[in-house]
This record gives sequence, structure tokens and C-alpha cells, in this order.
Amino acid sequence: MKKDLTEEDKAYIIEKFEQKVAPKLTMKMLGRIGVLNCSFAGKEYENWNILFRAKGDGFEVIDFEYDEESRGLDLK
Repeated sequence: MKKDLTEEDKAYIIEKFEQKVAPKLTMKMLGRIGVLNCSFAGKEYENWNILFRAKGDGFEVIDFEYDEESRGLDLK
């Protein structure tokens, strides 16, 4: 069952994205734009994706999308 993300959910996911994912995208994968599953923020977000693009030295979150078929990516 789809649950809409609250502004607090979005802020939490963005915080975790900046802490856990952005450094790896920058250093290891040279990421510039893309879509990633939000499971890095916790199991309750495993059916959500974050859409992002590079902005300056970091990333800008463009949007979130729900996808029951989405799966997480091991970024270790």
C-alpha cells in the first residue's frame, strides 16, 4: 500500500542521501544525475526512489517517485 511521503520523510531521506550516498557517488562512481532506491534511509522507504542531479560540488534532489518494483543498490 502506497503511503505518501511527508515533508519530514523527504527531509530525512535527503539527509541520509547527503550523508551516506553522495560521498560515494562523488568519489567512487562519478555520479552526475540519476535515480536511486531510498532503502539507504531505512526499510520503510524501500519502495521509494530519489531523483537527483549534480549541482556545484554536491547534488540537488529533484523529486521522489514510488515504485513497488524498485530495489536497493549496495553502495559499499
